[in-house]
Amino acid sequence: MDFKDYYKILGLDKNASVDEIKKAYRKLALKYHPDKNPNNKAAEDKFKEINEANEVLSDPEKKRKYDELGSNYNQYQQQGSREGNFDWSKWTAGNQGRGSSFSGEQAFGNEGEFSSFFESVFGGGFNNTRRGSTKMKGQDYRAEIEVSLEDAYHGTESRIEVNGKTLQMKLKPGIKNGQVLRIKEKGGPGRNGGPKGDIYLTLIIPEHPHFERREDDLYCNAPVDLYTAVLGGKQLVITLKGNIRIDIPAGTDNGKTLRLKGMGMPKFGKVNEFGDLYAKLSIVLPKNLTEKEIKLFKELQELRNK
Repeated sequence: MDFKDYYKILGLDKNASVDEIKKAYRKLALKYHPDKNPNNKAAEDKFKEINEANEVLSDPEKKRKYDELGSNYNQYQQQGSREGNFDWSKWTAGNQGRGSSFSGEQAFGNEGEFSSFFESVFGGGFNNTRRGSTKMKGQDYRAEIEVSLEDAYHGTESRIEVNGKTLQMKLKPGIKNGQVLRIKEKGGPGRNGGPKGDIYLTLIIPEHPHFERREDDLYCNAPVDLYTAVLGGKQLVITLKGNIRIDIPAGTDNGKTLRLKGMGMPKFGKVNEFGDLYAKLSIVLPKNLTEKEIKLFKELQELRNK
């Protein structure tokens, strides 16, 4: 049996942090997901390999055992010994008197598709002395769904496909980028009468062309024409709640930020509570001036210089 380098599979070094492991997994899982690579056997195999690596490296106990195994395996090779002669007996799950259930989470796909290396080291269930008598929870699944900032503001319904079945779920207003939602008992089937696994959905909200989100507050640029900035007046501002007109004080400086209370994102799980919107004013100079306009500006300049 050959050793599998899970760090190499995810493109990481052995000192990778939890966040680095998570980010590497997400990036590769999205790239090789079967939905993006239909009828591509190579991508499917790569996707399974990525899930297996994440199953181990995202689980502290599995990772500890794997790192210890890898250290011993590397030491064995450095001594000039061949791969096929490595003593696997002390590392296999079957010789520890027990197996182990899959405690990590993986992207949507068929359950139990792990390599012989994984099965040997971590097991695929309880050993024969306990098989058939112990209830085991089914495999947890994990996936990412993309939601626009507008849908995150208003709330939305989303459909996901899990093992050929369509699930419809309601997303509450105020959901955040990276937030993980749990759908109970919609994952892999349980064993020996055990409960089904769960689904963990990570929400991905792409950057917005107009708004920047910071927790429940929103930030944006609001263009203001020169005359309104100098003389004061009303200015149209785009918000996710709808376009509004705000008062611009006379003599407003370029870059001044106005706070629009309650015009930010809804606070997740709370009724009628919102963050604020911060609109940074950007003064827009007039273009294509006529001769008369240029003359008037020169007159103003002369008046200011007296």
